[in-house]
Amino acid sequence: MVLRAIVAAGMLVGPAQAQNFTTQAEVEPILAMTRAHWIAIGTQTAQDLLYFTHLLSWRCGIAEIRYGVNGAEAATVLAMEPCHRESNQPNAIRELPYVVYPLNSIETVRVELVFEDGARMEELFTRAAISLN
Repeated sequence: MVLRAIVAAGMLVGPAQAQNFTTQAEVEPILAMTRAHWIAIGTQTAQDLLYFTHLLSWRCGIAEIRYGVNGAEAATVLAMEPCHRESNQPNAIRELPYVVYPLNSIETVRVELVFEDGARMEELFTRAAISLN
């Protein structure tokens, strides 16, 4: 297949490029629109598993993910693997995307995202809103 450039309005336009979602500019609007899905709580192992899968899937562009449970400020920094920019799947999750708590111990979770430029986004979740069960 031969890709051809198109001349539009006097400008040379090449083929569309796929976004890798590895920058703050790419992931910040997505995270703003998907706030309700940032985290989840599962109890399949007779423990509270606080899942960060959604956030970790968009971690490229995020400097830190902080959280606090049951009224605590979002001061605990979530250990997060680096963005795999050298890979064709830079956002692939290769480490466990959850934190373990005693069964039914989580009532609320406050999450704060700190982006590469220092901008912040915060949300408070109730157990009922994020329970997978």
